[in-house]
Amino acid sequence: MSDKESDRIAVLDFGSQYSHLICRRIRDFSVRAELLPFDTDVDKVLTPKTKGVIFSGGPSSTYTENAPMPQQGILESDIPVLGICYGHQIIVSRCGGVVKRVSREYGHSTLMIHNSDGLFEGLDSSIEAWMSHGDEAETIPSGFRVIGHTSSAAAAAICNDSNRVFGLQFHPEVAHTPKGSDILHNFAVKICGARQNWTMETFTTSTIKKLSGISDRVLCGVSGGVDSSVAAILLHRAIGDRLRCVFVENGLLRHNEALQVTEMFAELDIPMDVIDASESFLNLLRDVDDPEDKRSIIGEEFVRVFTEYSKKNGPFQWLAQGTLYPDVIESGVSGGPAAVIKSHHNVGGLPEWLGLDIIEPLRDLYKDEVRDVGRVLGVPSKFLQRHPFPGPGLAVRIMGRITPNKLRICRQASRIVEEEILSAGMYNDIWQAYASVGDDLAVGVVGDARMHGHIVMIRVVKSVDAMTADWARLDHALLESMSNRITNEIDEVTWVTYAISSKPPATIEPQ
Repeated sequence: MSDKESDRIAVLDFGSQYSHLICRRIRDFSVRAELLPFDTDVDKVLTPKTKGVIFSGGPSSTYTENAPMPQQGILESDIPVLGICYGHQIIVSRCGGVVKRVSREYGHSTLMIHNSDGLFEGLDSSIEAWMSHGDEAETIPSGFRVIGHTSSAAAAAICNDSNRVFGLQFHPEVAHTPKGSDILHNFAVKICGARQNWTMETFTTSTIKKLSGISDRVLCGVSGGVDSSVAAILLHRAIGDRLRCVFVENGLLRHNEALQVTEMFAELDIPMDVIDASESFLNLLRDVDDPEDKRSIIGEEFVRVFTEYSKKNGPFQWLAQGTLYPDVIESGVSGGPAAVIKSHHNVGGLPEWLGLDIIEPLRDLYKDEVRDVGRVLGVPSKFLQRHPFPGPGLAVRIMGRITPNKLRICRQASRIVEEEILSAGMYNDIWQAYASVGDDLAVGVVGDARMHGHIVMIRVVKSVDAMTADWARLDHALLESMSNRITNEIDEVTWVTYAISSKPPATIEPQ
């Protein structure tokens, strides 16, 4: 079944960093969810296959000038609408209620449920809810009733039964609201009546069908990661020999990365060329310490390398990349007013002078969905379970300037961390495990002498889709083994630390 044949829930993006997470949760029910800019035309929101609309959260206030608002006609339709946080405040404001400024509330709260039916069907009388807001409803609109409150928000959940319009001040899409998925399931499946027929099998079939319509040659940059590898396999299934895969050695990769990627693509029977551009990348980054400058330089150099390759081996019409939903939202280019968290080297389009159009077949998927697509395609699990690796590579795991010494320390320490995770039998249970290094030095004792050495930070996290992540509670003996190996095998390291910040507020990578 193609996307056009599947029912969908339209999620309007008002700038929340959780907007894509709403889609991800809805998709867990095998219901198609699509993220659209908040000001999308009504006819593109209320398509025949749209069974419900969700207004996301966002950083704005409804009472300010030029506050983002949905187009007229959505709330007035007979399609169910759910507003979350700022979306809840939109409903209150648009329908005649009053929204006021309050002290910012961020964190866990207890929601007292008034009626365990409709949106809250199957839930207990109180649930844990995650709040993140600075405004709230002072007066709810006529025709609405309060269906849930917290100690600080009298109208934390409201509904209009006749119009099937609902508002939630809290965030049901985040893991910090344990019963949030049940709430979203009640809305999408029971209230909206969306059919549960959107799966990675249907996505794979429809995507290959779409890609097979490409008659020109396609250049695909691969890194050996799950994203670019699955993108390449999809394209290869669709267009065969018209695909040319290229792997760029930029000098910022993991231990033996180029060898592993070469062996992997040989096993997948997909031709791949290797370009060693490590010298040019490292020369450009030599005096750069700002992380965004690093990302920008790396992105521009990738474009230059691909341009040079394209001229020598072309003509090509398309450049394929493994961009995912989290890349798009973190770069703030999803269409909503979200602020940029960090830019990704494969997001944001290509310069016109490159002469190549872009293909991003996985742009609408999350990492775990990409792995599911890989399974549908028959990709061996040893490839699908590889830990994610940032596009800019070790450049974003080295704080400050990139020197040969810090690069070597980062690469060796990361190898040790990964080896220890493998030995402990935890690799497939961990999202990412690596080490980073900066310019700070700490005193250590080597033999009988004091010395100043580098501080290495170990980072191990668990996640499902990279939109949120929790630091892994590793056994102390495992951490001790990592620390001992790093300080014993890397002479310049005297201290080892362990990062215990989750996402949010931190990000998975340090830069």
